[in-house]
Amino acid sequence: MGFSKVYDYAVGKLDWMSAGLPTEGTNAARPRAADVARRDAPTGHLDERLGDVAVRVAADGWDACVIVNDESVVLGLLRAKELAADPDLRIEQSMRPGPSTFRPYVPIEEMAKRMATHDLANVPITTSDGRLVGLLLRKDALHVAHELHAREEERR
Repeated sequence: MGFSKVYDYAVGKLDWMSAGLPTEGTNAARPRAADVARRDAPTGHLDERLGDVAVRVAADGWDACVIVNDESVVLGLLRAKELAADPDLRIEQSMRPGPSTFRPYVPIEEMAKRMATHDLANVPITTSDGRLVGLLLRKDALHVAHELHAREEERR
C-alpha cells in the first residue's frame, strides 16, 4: 500500500493518534491540534499559591496556566479571571477543575471552529491518558485554519 513503516498497535488507530504518534496517508500532512498547540505553556501544581503562579505566568507573557500532577496529567486550568483572584489562595481553590480537553489528532479546522463558536481563548490538548501535550490558543488555531483554507482555495 506504499506505507514505509507499519506497526501492529493492538489498541487502535485513534489511540495511536491520541498519543500524538505519527501517521501516514492522505490526511497525515493536514495540521492537527498537536501541531499547533504551544508546548511551552506554563504549568502549575495544586499545592502552589495563586499569587506565585500568576507572577510567573505573567512574566512569561501568558494569561493562562494548565494545572497538572507529577505525571503531567491535566487536573485544572487557570485563565485570566482565575489568575486575577486572591493571590493567597491555593491553586486547588481557584482553578477550573477538570477542564475540557481535546486530543492531538483533531483537525485544526475543527478546533478553530469549536473554539470560535464557544468563545474559548485556549484549550488543553492531551493524550488519551490525560497527559498534557500543549495549550492550543484560539488565535493560533484560527490563523493556521485560515492559511490552510487560503492554500486550498489557491489550488482550485
